[in-house]
Amino acid sequence: MDIVLGITDDLLWVLQWIIIGQVILSWLFAFNVLNTSSQGVRTFAVAIDRLTAPLYRPIRRILPDFGGIDFSPLVILLIIMVLRGRVIPGLAARLG
Repeated sequence: MDIVLGITDDLLWVLQWIIIGQVILSWLFAFNVLNTSSQGVRTFAVAIDRLTAPLYRPIRRILPDFGGIDFSPLVILLIIMVLRGRVIPGLAARLG
């Protein structure tokens, strides 16, 4: 069971960095630092959006509209931090 919890923790760590990268990428697009007409950049952005959109969708339905600010990545990161910091170590201590 330690292996399953370790793999879950590693996957959550990777997901955390994917979300952080997606947020930074969106800021770079918003401030016109990256060229949105570049095919490579656009392909990378679409791939990251396809990975993160299923996670954001339920959170966006619950959260009220804050105008142009999207807090769903922050909510998902907080959930990941709780899972990695409390839930997974708690399960490991109980099962181990």
